[in-house]
Amino acid sequence: MSDETTSAPTDGLWSRLRLIEGQPLPARADAYSALHDELCRRLESGAKLEQRETSGSR
Repeated sequence: MSDETTSAPTDGLWSRLRLIEGQPLPARADAYSALHDELCRRLESGAKLEQRETSGSR
């Protein structure tokens, strides 16, 4: 098995990255910036959920 099939995320991240890579450089920079912002928001919302779960279970 290849690394791509064993570690491919199920949310379409690899396909999004491939799509971004096919764009001209200025559009690619904007797309990577938007992806970065989205991933940061998702990570932060997960951290907030964890904090609620930990404080609620005390």
